Amino acid sequence: MINFNGELLFKENVQLSTDNRGFKYGDAIFETIKIVNKKVVFWEDHYFRLMASMRMLRMKIPMEFTLEFLEKEILKTVKVQDEAFSFRARLNVYRKEGGLYTPKTNKIDYIIEVSPSNYQTKETYQIDVFKDFYNYSGLLSTVKTNNRMVNTLASIFAEENELDNCILLNERKGVVEVTNGNIFVVKGNIVKTPALTEGCIKGIARSKVIEIITNNKEFTLEETVISPFEIQKADEVFITNAIMGVQPITNYKKKSFTTEFGKKLNNNLKVLQIAGN
Repeated sequence: MINFNGELLFKENVQLSTDNRGFKYGDAIFETIKIVNKKVVFWEDHYFRLMASMRMLRMKIPMEFTLEFLEKEILKTVKVQDEAFSFRARLNVYRKEGGLYTPKTNKIDYIIEVSPSNYQTKETYQIDVFKDFYNYSGLLSTVKTNNRMVNTLASIFAEENELDNCILLNERKGVVEVTNGNIFVVKGNIVKTPALTEGCIKGIARSKVIEIITNNKEFTLEETVISPFEIQKADEVFITNAIMGVQPITNYKKKSFTTEFGKKLNNNLKVLQIAGN
């Protein structure tokens, strides 16, 4: 069942107009959230990112959109699903219909979709660079809007070329992220990840992994500019998102990587998920 503005409906009964602004203009944002054992993982981080994104896009935040209210709505939607230990939820917020580029109102509607999720880390994971289009740097690119055409085309490219994922570049040909997550590059005791100014999503798992690495005195974390050539010289590469956690990369072009550090980080992240930090 789907949660449509707080009402639980069967999917076939959810009616969206052709004037829906998320459909017509991509005038929408979303959060992809993990629920484990009936607990919303890193919920505060997701909530505050959602609030910041809504403010940036000048959406009117309803008075009832509190931390507690939205968590309750997510868990209400989980409760009516088939029994499972782990779920993924997509909370989509979009401006109410009306207007052309200029909306008639900044008030919003929301939809919560929930499905079982049991992502297992893959032992082999191959990536390459997507070069057809750029993911432009800038603050707007750090927001999870419904405008994901570059990600879609890169995912099709990956499927056509029997890859697991693709690296997205910005207009300066710097590494931004992969189609569905953030990327980290390890060389010696230096761990690099693209800075937000490169145009990457301000990922929740990204921030947690940065926190873990920063607290590890054996490694130095740098948020910086990364060239695709640095990936070929790396000892290890891994990607992160809220659902998969940490997925080590095993192959990039003809280069093979070790995966030990990425696997350790994934275990550390699971501990944080259970602890609720």
